[in-house]
Amino acid sequence: MYRPRRSAAAEAEKSDAERWLVSYADYMTLLFALFVVLYSMANMEKEQFKKLQDTISKVFVEQADKNDTGIQGQSVQPDIYPQSDFELYGSGLEQATGPTLLADNAKLEQIESTKLGSPLAAMQKDINRALRSLVESGLAKVTLDEDWLTIELSSGLLFSSGSASSNSSASAVMTELTAILKQTTNFMRVRGYTDSVPIRTEQFPSNWELSVARAASIVRLLEELGVAPQRMAIEGYGQYSPFAENTTAQGRSQNRKVVIALSKYAYEPVVVETAEPAEPETSAEQVAEEAVQQEQNKVRVIRLPHGGIRITTRPPEPGEEEPPIHKREQ
Repeated sequence: MYRPRRSAAAEAEKSDAERWLVSYADYMTLLFALFVVLYSMANMEKEQFKKLQDTISKVFVEQADKNDTGIQGQSVQPDIYPQSDFELYGSGLEQATGPTLLADNAKLEQIESTKLGSPLAAMQKDINRALRSLVESGLAKVTLDEDWLTIELSSGLLFSSGSASSNSSASAVMTELTAILKQTTNFMRVRGYTDSVPIRTEQFPSNWELSVARAASIVRLLEELGVAPQRMAIEGYGQYSPFAENTTAQGRSQNRKVVIALSKYAYEPVVVETAEPAEPETSAEQVAEEAVQQEQNKVRVIRLPHGGIRITTRPPEPGEEEPPIHKREQ
């Protein structure tokens, strides 16, 4: 069968049309090589990567040393530790000094002494003497530090289980303490603590409410016995400030307590000066208006023309007259 022979121009055109496959194959080869390199770098071990990093850093450092002009500089990799002020500024850096609070120390001591209450050490002796039996039995504990004198009382001594109503023992203990506290002016904080046993009642949804209610009950009792309420404050810590572990019965018993903390500072009542209200000044116009108002509001007895009288506050009309006022002879 006879086939027509293609011309040379047609063959050249077909060759040019398929030349893009060569460029496309080269591009795919380079792309494949790139992904192979990325994959190998992703799976590179840390030690090998560190070696590569050290090698590159060493090359750059050596290159920097070759170009050095005699002044030693820092390496390409920055130091991870910041320089101190002494290294940056030298020994000429002056030390900052604070302001002078008060030149006269005697005045400072005098200011502090006016705010201090009764000595805590003397109060500790009196309270230990008053609560001696409770301290020996472990139901009470009295401790003293630089700022506070704390009296720890077991909740079992003051309240029933799950209750915030003080019992007769609480009244007896507070009576002994009040005899000492009424002679002082120290500021007081009454703090309530509980164990971690959960409580969920209508009155106490959690141990927060129970601890605050017990502290408030002691404050009310002290107020009834004569302690000034302005000196006292209430704090409730619930189960979140334990004195011992809550994993044992003994630890939970130590965490259920009420603490009366006496500050070394005294309560200072705030004196509010009330100025007497000044009497408003009355002008002549106001006096005249008041006189007219009084005249208009005056009760009059008017004699009518045809007989009879009328009692009214309005002035008499024409034809009417006010009867004369007769004074009774003495």
